[in-house]
Amino acid sequence: MSRKKPDLHAAYSLTSPEDNRQLYAEWAGDYDESFASLEDYQLHIHTARAFVGAGGQGPVLDVGAGTGLCGAVLSGLGVGPIDATDISAEMLDQAMRKDIYRDAIEADLTQGLPVPPESYSGVVSSGTFTHGHLGPEVLPALLRIARHGAQFALSINAEHYAEHGFAEALQDMSTGQIENLTLTKVRIYGDLAAGPNKDDTAFIALFERG
Repeated sequence: MSRKKPDLHAAYSLTSPEDNRQLYAEWAGDYDESFASLEDYQLHIHTARAFVGAGGQGPVLDVGAGTGLCGAVLSGLGVGPIDATDISAEMLDQAMRKDIYRDAIEADLTQGLPVPPESYSGVVSSGTFTHGHLGPEVLPALLRIARHGAQFALSINAEHYAEHGFAEALQDMSTGQIENLTLTKVRIYGDLAAGPNKDDTAFIALFERG
């Protein structure tokens, strides 16, 4: 990957796990200020609230936890314990400084998760199923580490959902692997956003492991 300024355009243009590692290693130190605050990012709030509203409980795995934005909202809503997993060690380092996570798990989800089966009662992910990041191929790895009846709340960029086979994957899993699937469309950014992606939307996929 050629050297790019860490921003949303660069993030959406990523093509490999190594690209992700490089970009987020550079972005980790000021991600919360240069992206989340500046762009009035709201998706992590929608995702965490949806999880709690559906009755989600800990222990929870925060998938693609980044700097801990979603985990902080979950913790503030009384959810715990929470573990964080991300491909970027630098992002996880920032997340662990917030003192909201029990453990940090550095992992490339396309290669699976180094976690025992049925370890979690909840799985949450905000901003990870999007352009340049993860597609539905990693969903079986997440089901493996979830207990029967575990609550999932996954945000999926609406364009990414349409382009990468999420509808088919979730439908296939609804034949016995997952139950009570609902999709709610939300805005990714708030009213203060001004960039070219300010009107982007995402689905919050809520379901339980069968």
